[in-house]
Amino acid sequence: MAALDLFGRRWALRILWELRAGPLGARALLARCEGLSSSVLYQRLRELVASGIIAPSADGYELTPLGTALRDALRPLDEWASVWAKEQERDDQQPTET
Repeated sequence: MAALDLFGRRWALRILWELRAGPLGARALLARCEGLSSSVLYQRLRELVASGIIAPSADGYELTPLGTALRDALRPLDEWASVWAKEQERDDQQPTET
């Protein structure tokens, strides 16, 4: 499976994002991802485990060394997204011309 195909699947990046600070169980992931169904969660977890990005652990699921490298690779995108969000917020606060 190509990486972009995997990451483009609904909830895949969000699950990886939630695992960035350490292992989480399935219930914790469901609680953090409002709207995520348990069937989709378990499907994504299977795919991410099969890809070597996450692994089951005593505490649930955690990033593997490959997953940690991905987290580090996504850090510039996260920084860009923070700047973009601030600009969007600033633009939303600008008065509209009439």
